[in-house]
Amino acid sequence: MTQDRPRFPYFSEASTPVGAEGWQDMYPYYLVPSEETREEEDARLWFADTMHWSRGALPFDSIGAEAVYLGAGQNSTRIFVLPASLGLDVRMQNGYVYISPIPVTDPEEIGRRAALFQERAGHYYAHWDELYAAWKDKVTAVIDRMKGIAFPPLGELDPIEVVTEGRGRSTSWDVIANYHQLIDDFFLVWQYHFEFLNLGYGGYIVFFQFCKQAFPEIAEQSIARMVAGVDVLAFRPDDELRKLAQLSIDLQVDDVLTRGDAAAAVFATLEGSESGQTWLKAYDAAKDPWFNYFAEYGFTHDQATWVSDPDIPLSGIARYATKLRAGEDISRPVERLRAERDEIVEDYRSLLTEEEAAQFDDLLALARKVFPYIEEHNIYVEHWTHSVFWQKAWELADFLLAAGFTEQRDDLFHLNRFELDQVLFDVVESWAIGVPARGKRRWAAEIRKRRGILAALATEPAAPAYGPAPDQVTDPFAIMNYGVTTERIQAWLGRGTTSADAISGIPGSPGVIEGPVRVLRSEKDLADLQPGEVLVCAITAPSWASAFSVAAGVVTDIGGMMSHAAIVCREYGLPAVVGTGYATTSLQTGQRVRVDGDSGVVTLLGTEVA
Repeated sequence: MTQDRPRFPYFSEASTPVGAEGWQDMYPYYLVPSEETREEEDARLWFADTMHWSRGALPFDSIGAEAVYLGAGQNSTRIFVLPASLGLDVRMQNGYVYISPIPVTDPEEIGRRAALFQERAGHYYAHWDELYAAWKDKVTAVIDRMKGIAFPPLGELDPIEVVTEGRGRSTSWDVIANYHQLIDDFFLVWQYHFEFLNLGYGGYIVFFQFCKQAFPEIAEQSIARMVAGVDVLAFRPDDELRKLAQLSIDLQVDDVLTRGDAAAAVFATLEGSESGQTWLKAYDAAKDPWFNYFAEYGFTHDQATWVSDPDIPLSGIARYATKLRAGEDISRPVERLRAERDEIVEDYRSLLTEEEAAQFDDLLALARKVFPYIEEHNIYVEHWTHSVFWQKAWELADFLLAAGFTEQRDDLFHLNRFELDQVLFDVVESWAIGVPARGKRRWAAEIRKRRGILAALATEPAAPAYGPAPDQVTDPFAIMNYGVTTERIQAWLGRGTTSADAISGIPGSPGVIEGPVRVLRSEKDLADLQPGEVLVCAITAPSWASAFSVAAGVVTDIGGMMSHAAIVCREYGLPAVVGTGYATTSLQTGQRVRVDGDSGVVTLLGTEVA
């Protein structure tokens, strides 16, 4: 009986913000809690996926909640057959995305699935390099196909070539067909996304479990550091910023970049000199593909990329240029990390028998082989694919505006993908017949209503979780990426505090530092971060890398040992505590804290806000 178990409120107990009544109608029915599914919803934990949808999701943006967890479920449950977990179920509540890991608890079924997993995953582990190379080609092909999709406005007539070439098909149908292709490719790339991801987590988890069994007292940090110092594609965008900062020093144009001007003024000034033009050529060369990079995670239509908002990369370049002028080393401490890594490996390996050491070597080699994918997949999917997807969605928004169907450019995103399909058919068929679109006024009224609903939903943050605490969390994706472990859930039920002046989390990166807090709500606040401050945020995105050169330490609400914040902090040598649950609401900018990345505890040293 779930009634006797510690729990968060049920979905059915959640209150709707005033003015947001009827929010459920904006989303596909299967994403919304219902009376039909209430019994099973009340039986499971659902935690907020604010890592990907930090501000909730508009109707069209909820496509990500469909595609992500379809791909996760297919690969975990049906393709690779993870032994102890199935997929992650998904719901929308008050505009936010919630997910629920589905465990496998029967020992006999776990054993049966383990045998299947060994055969299927074993094939991928044995052929990892060639399959991973093929994966990159597959995803790149999808991106290229997406780039070729177009939604040209409807003219008075079809082109004469439709007649002279005997096509027998109106070009207007391309609008419908291309929309379907765009949606299909989005879902396809998310199946590709999970083709390797849980195997990557799995390879690390097997090594992790071996170490925990062989060395009962070993810290989780020590295990994670054994795979540190690996070059991955995810660091390349930040490397480009470092190179551009150095080039600005070499060309003596760094003063233009560091005076704090907006991007347009910076570019205009640089155009006025030969050295500035040389720097701009290097900047333009780096843009494609490395600046097709979201400032956040790229799951909503309104997020900026480094290309669409050049102030973001320019601020990072300015940070690095300032440090270079001060004589500081801005390189990532890779050699030091590798030396520390190798020392840790040797110390623990020496405690093993010859047979155990051979197994240790094999598992460590596998963990290091699969580790790069855990970070690199973000570049290919969340950044490169999503940047094209949202660009095409905006082009479709322009099509509807040009057709006179919508009133504002972003009206499109207030329709879910099924409603948009109907609207496009209405526009195309009405054009074909020669009559006005049938749903223009109907949808204009509905969109105005939804704008009010969404504004009301935005007044309240996402509840951290709903439903009962599970006996055991086994899903590797939930554990490694989100940091949702059995222990974390129990801590969250106590608001994540170990005492009145301390917040507990997951030790993400080793070290202990003290400093003033800087709470950041989004990437737009990054410029506020000052040297020596502790960066406190819901979650860091890959594009925040330059901020790590300034921060003294990092604390996040969300994330596990393989979250971006934890990985990058280890690579930059910054103490970090991740997955605290409540740091951004418990701490205030200016308060002094001690961040203990070894124990996973953040201690408040002073209550006064500077």
